[in-house]
Amino acid sequence: MSADAGLAAHAREALAARLDEPTLRRAPASIAAVVQDGRVVAAHAHGEPRRDGVPTSEGTVFRIASMSKSFLAATALALRDEGRLDLHAPAAEYVPELASARDASLLTLDALLSNRAGLAEDNAWGDRSLGASRAEQSAIVAAGLPSATTPGTAYEYSNLGISLVGRAIERVTGHEVEDVIRERMLDPLGLHDTRASAELYPAGADLAAGFRTFDDGATFAAEPYVGTGALGCIGSLFSTVGDIAAWQHFLGSAFGDAPLREDVLSAASRRELQTARTLIPIGSGWFADRVLDGVGYGYGLVVEHDRRFGRVVQHAGGLPGFSSHMRLHTATGIGVVVFGNTDAFGAGRIAGELLTDVLTRADAPAALVRPWPETVAAARRIDALLLAGRPLDAADVPLAGNVLLDVPAPVRAERLAAALAEVGPIRADAAPLDARILAAADRSWLRWSIPCERGALICDVHLVGLREPIVQEFTVEVADTAGRKPRDERPRVTDHHRVELP
Repeated sequence: MSADAGLAAHAREALAARLDEPTLRRAPASIAAVVQDGRVVAAHAHGEPRRDGVPTSEGTVFRIASMSKSFLAATALALRDEGRLDLHAPAAEYVPELASARDASLLTLDALLSNRAGLAEDNAWGDRSLGASRAEQSAIVAAGLPSATTPGTAYEYSNLGISLVGRAIERVTGHEVEDVIRERMLDPLGLHDTRASAELYPAGADLAAGFRTFDDGATFAAEPYVGTGALGCIGSLFSTVGDIAAWQHFLGSAFGDAPLREDVLSAASRRELQTARTLIPIGSGWFADRVLDGVGYGYGLVVEHDRRFGRVVQHAGGLPGFSSHMRLHTATGIGVVVFGNTDAFGAGRIAGELLTDVLTRADAPAALVRPWPETVAAARRIDALLLAGRPLDAADVPLAGNVLLDVPAPVRAERLAAALAEVGPIRADAAPLDARILAAADRSWLRWSIPCERGALICDVHLVGLREPIVQEFTVEVADTAGRKPRDERPRVTDHHRVELP
């Protein structure tokens, strides 16, 4: 079975397992798609988006709400790259009304985009204020905005705050922010099914209507679209699973060797979007049962560091009548997109479980690491010394001055002897080093095993990044029963890094 066919099979199995009747009944229509590198690998469409007998399809347009924020952030960074926006200057330079805010000098576009400006969390208010006019927004801001937390110190999800980035974009371009996003992001990337309002679609377009349920899907009431106004740049977009798959591919390709469309936004700037800038407490209840080493808000995107799968970039969307979520595993390009047309659908939970299920079935690596040639060369020399029973010596391996001071050679010899007394002599039929490499935390590290008569040794080498990298740390420890980690070492995401030798 090819890799593509294998992923498709895993995706279909995961979709079938996660989309049960109690889940699907919460919305008249929904679609969940597993995607990779810009294409839909498998999808499950359910129900009727308008309850008119026409079934949901991959082409059905749903409102994506706060998933819009990544498009706004990307546009802001494009203007930053051109020197037209300074993300670290006081935002009042672009939005004069902000001068009356209590901590105006601390409110930068950077802080607003990354939700650490200290403005109060406003989801409930923001949903119903999406259609406020620019004049109304200006009056609200000019009246003065108090700080809920000290700016720059804590996570506060402020829709009003991020919407002011839209006002800054309008100030420097002279055009409505929705038009700037379309001209700079949507049109160049061919995202023609993604638009700022329902009125921009032709008559007869397959748009999902919004609904609400207060009895877990037993009954539904129609919910009109919340209007599009001054806050629309943070939550008004409509889109399809195909367009969001393409958007995720554009974002995720920034971590690979062939980033897409650098003329639209540089790979470096896209990586900025997907790098955590504001810590989000894991205990906030948003992350279900996933085991995370950390999570934070980047620019218009949430960045999770999953202990098994590494970096996952995601964002939710929710408005009266709609629930949406997108998630991307940057190491493999595998993602999920989930839409439903009630706010009770729970797209975030579904998407989180679905991506974890697919990645688990595919045994996806947490990262792909290509060690420095010097890292591999040092490992080969050290491995050869150990197999030959010779001591570590600077004449054989390029060692930093600290190595034999931190752990003197006699101590190293004693520790190695004690380890070998436990696991037995090194086996004479040890495979070549390339076959024994286990993991690499990054380009400067390498871990490998050495088979012994009654177990194995785990070797770790770590180089310092000088012009000519040299070894700064080296350890040999007894392996656990699986032969892949030092005994008693706790699970780490690096256990699942896949090494590609230079």
